[in-house]
Amino acid sequence: MTASRTGVPLTRWRWIAAIWLAGGLFDASQTLLIAHAEGRHHVWLALFATELASWLPWVLATPLVIHLARRYPIVGGKSVRTVSIHLAAFVVISVVAETWSTALQMLFNPWNNRKWPTFVDTWTTTLSFQLLTFLIVYALILTITYVVDARESMGRQLTETARLNEELSKAQLAALRRQIEPHFMYNTLNSIAGLVRDHRNDAAVSMIVGLSEFLRRSSEDSHRSQVALREEVEYLQRYLDIQKVRFGERLQVSVDIPGELLCAQVPNLLLQPLVENAIKHGIAKRVAGGNVRVAGACHNGNLCLSVYNDGPSPAADWEASPGGVGIANLRTRLQILHGDDSELQLRRASPGGVEVVVTLPFTEA
Repeated sequence: MTASRTGVPLTRWRWIAAIWLAGGLFDASQTLLIAHAEGRHHVWLALFATELASWLPWVLATPLVIHLARRYPIVGGKSVRTVSIHLAAFVVISVVAETWSTALQMLFNPWNNRKWPTFVDTWTTTLSFQLLTFLIVYALILTITYVVDARESMGRQLTETARLNEELSKAQLAALRRQIEPHFMYNTLNSIAGLVRDHRNDAAVSMIVGLSEFLRRSSEDSHRSQVALREEVEYLQRYLDIQKVRFGERLQVSVDIPGELLCAQVPNLLLQPLVENAIKHGIAKRVAGGNVRVAGACHNGNLCLSVYNDGPSPAADWEASPGGVGIANLRTRLQILHGDDSELQLRRASPGGVEVVVTLPFTEA
């Protein structure tokens, strides 16, 4: 076993034991010094052992307090029920601890008293003296638990942010590397030159502007891990404008995403790599070209985005090829951002073609 039933890891059990041992030794030593100052030099062994063992109930109760601290957090969300639960736990632990301590004193008489009071008198007297100490101990356990959990949470967030930034940087570099290939630039510039020869200067200027905006967003907007779906659609449109000039009537594209979904928060560079793979693997290799359809919908609180092309199915090792880098990277980023709440599926569509479906929680940007 690596954890207790209260969710405390084995390593933390060791820390709890070590901290309580140090605290118990300090308290027992302090009590022993007081006894010696009062001239009681003959009771040191029994007194030291009794004082040290009296903290055993708090040692055993510490995992329970940690569990209650996490399940019923006092910080940030205090309620009558939460305070009542912690108060009840404090009372029960204090009563048990003081009962245990009184039993030890009655059994071993560490102070070597000639006339020993009754159990109830001893229990009542010592509890009144120890109550404030017990309250401080309970508060310290809660405080240390929240501090440790906050540090661990911050560490996990920093690690996830670092991984996300790394994956996003890889996606950005991969996008730039794919787009600024010689044949891509050649075909784009050749299309612009054709527009100029046809005296379609306005169209040529528009295409140059579109290419410039496309490249600028690829290089300058990589610091954001998530953007609004509206921005993704605008970015995709710039890419499609360039591809339409290249493929002409061979490429037919439709984008069907309802306006109410455009405010959704999605990973940066989500749609463009999917459409690029659809064009590269489904359209570019066909003389007749084909259709690409981008659609969006919301089902049960999840945003579903699909990219369909009517081309042939990809090869078995498509994801290991350079063309599959974008999708593999996107799948990793989805896992980092949303874990098991997100999914990326590649499937054959009916009556023919290939469809990629991305599902993730719907959150407004």
